[in-house]
Amino acid sequence: MKPKKLFSVSAVTTLLLVVATSAFAQAITRIRDLPALKTGITISGRVVGFGESDENEWILNDGSGQVRVDAGPRRWRNINLSEGETITVVGEMDDGEFDAFSITLSNGSIINIRSPQGPPPWAGKEGK
Repeated sequence: MKPKKLFSVSAVTTLLLVVATSAFAQAITRIRDLPALKTGITISGRVVGFGESDENEWILNDGSGQVRVDAGPRRWRNINLSEGETITVVGEMDDGEFDAFSITLSNGSIINIRSPQGPPPWAGKEGK
């Protein structure tokens, strides 16, 4: 095989690998861009504060802005995160805060919160 053809095959293989890898990568949305989006989005940042004490709520900052992340009431499930911890959250914007569907911790473990469809598991029969 001529060197030029070998380079072409190698370049095409590398390009296909990059395209295939990026197709499976999950895009992370910057916090400052959240108001324009609604559901099924991923954000990542550092916990810089806490919300209401009876809720699993954290203030998340990614350097572009910050948002309150809500993962439901502590009476349903107590999730302990520390200030300074970096997390990735999949969820949706709702009434000015980010409702979590799942949280991925920096060690790779995933905390599943709820499904994007239907009421949350802590809701009563009326879905509240």
